[in-house]
Amino acid sequence: MADTDTAPAGARRARDRRPLWLALAWMVATGILGGAAVQLGPWYASLRKPDWMPNEMLIGPAWGAIFLLSAWAFVTAWRGGAPRGLLLLTYVVNGALNAGWTWLFFQARRPDWSLLEAAPLLLSILAMIAVCAQGSRAAAWLNLPYLAWVGFAAALNLAIMRLNGPFG
Repeated sequence: MADTDTAPAGARRARDRRPLWLALAWMVATGILGGAAVQLGPWYASLRKPDWMPNEMLIGPAWGAIFLLSAWAFVTAWRGGAPRGLLLLTYVVNGALNAGWTWLFFQARRPDWSLLEAAPLLLSILAMIAVCAQGSRAAAWLNLPYLAWVGFAAALNLAIMRLNGPFG
């Protein structure tokens, strides 16, 4: 099938990069907003943690890989025809919720509140999966590690809360 786009080649290439720039902006903004809240200082060190908690040195790289996969999902879904406004909205809401969880846990020092916030965060990832699926099944699958990791993080959050509560 012939390319019927009459825009100059440079304009088509620039337009093709838009989902990549949006995905990178989501990834960087979410990482910076959440990362700025992480403080592994005395309060965090004093918390009792479950034996099954992963080494803190692995958590940052895991988040990096998850954000890369989700950014790839965004680009794939966008190019596959997912509803662009809805796709963008789900990622923006998710980024805010992701950063919010981190701020509640580390800055407010409220694992109880962050556990409550984990539910909308998980729902936002399910929304990302659903919207991405409208453009590409592969895009939806690329967000499954994010869902699994946040589910694991919520279980870890609950364990920390039980071992250390009450908070406030």
